[in-house]
Amino acid sequence: MLAAHAASARSAMTTKKDTVPLPEDLRVLLTVIRKSGFAAAADELGLSPAYVSKRIQILETTLGTRLLHRTSRRIALTEDGERVQRWALRILDDFQQLHDELSDAHDSPRGRLHLCSSFGFGRNHVAPAVSLLAERYPELEIRLDLFDRVVDIVSEGFDLEIRVGDDIPGQHIGRRLVSNRRVLCAAPAYLQRHGTPQTLNDLEQHHCLVIKERDNAFGIWNLERDGVQESVRVSGPLSSNNGEIVLQWALDGRGVLLRSLWDVKPLLEQGRLVQVLGDYTQSANVWAVYPTRLAYSGKLRACVEFLQEHFKGLSV
Repeated sequence: MLAAHAASARSAMTTKKDTVPLPEDLRVLLTVIRKSGFAAAADELGLSPAYVSKRIQILETTLGTRLLHRTSRRIALTEDGERVQRWALRILDDFQQLHDELSDAHDSPRGRLHLCSSFGFGRNHVAPAVSLLAERYPELEIRLDLFDRVVDIVSEGFDLEIRVGDDIPGQHIGRRLVSNRRVLCAAPAYLQRHGTPQTLNDLEQHHCLVIKERDNAFGIWNLERDGVQESVRVSGPLSSNNGEIVLQWALDGRGVLLRSLWDVKPLLEQGRLVQVLGDYTQSANVWAVYPTRLAYSGKLRACVEFLQEHFKGLSV
C-alpha cells in the first residue's frame, strides 16, 4: 500500500512538473487581479464569467496551488498568487518582446495594442487616427478606451496613452506627437452684451465656461504670456466635464471659453467665435505616453510613429 501511495505521489509530481501554464491563462489571471473580479475581467476579455473562472481553476490545478481567495464580495491574492502575479508579468512581457522582435524582422507589426485617451480628444482625433492605423497595419488588434479621469497605464494594463498636456509621469516615456495650445474666445453676441475683457483679471467679472477634466484644478485657469505663467480664478453659471458641450455653450453666447486652437480655429475663421486676450495661451501639446518596459516594442514604435505623422498636419 505504501508503495502504491509513493507511486501515485511520483505520478502527480511528474504530471505537475511536465505541465506548464498557458500564457493566455496567465493573462486571464492578471486581468482578474486588475479588474478585481471575474465578471469585470470577463467583460474586458470578451468572455463569459464561467469561462474565466474555469481558466483560473485550470491554472491553479496546473500550478498545484490556490492563487485567489474568493468571497461573495471580492477576491484577494494568496501568497502564492502574488508570486505567480510577478512571474506572469515577466513571462508575458518576455513573450511580447519576442513577438515584437519577430514582427520587426518581418516588418509587419502585429498583436494587441491597448490605447487610452480623454473623451473629447479621443473621440474627435484619436479614434479617426486609430481607424487609419488599423488600415495600415491590419495584423494589429487595437482597443481604444476613453476616460475623463487620470489613468494609471501600468496598473490598468494599457500599452499607450495619448494625452493632452505636458505633465508626463516620471516613470514613463513621453514622445511629443504635435504642438498645440489653448486660447480664450467668446461669441460676438456675448461680447456685445458684456464687453471684451482687457486684462486677465477682468475674467473674474465675466461668465466663464469651465470644463472639469481629469485632475485639473476646477475654476483655475493657468495661462502664459511672454513666457510668464499667470493664474486667474474664474466662475460662471455653466460648467461641465465635457468640452464639446462647453464649446456649444460658447457658440450660444453664454460666456468665455478656454479651448484648444485645433477645435476653435475654424470657428474663429468663420467669425462664430472671437479670440480675446490674444497674448495669453495655455500649452496643450499632445503626447504619446507609455511604460518604460515597452520602450523597445516594435508594434508600439510603429503606432507612435504613425500617430506622429498623422497629427503633424494639425500642428498650430
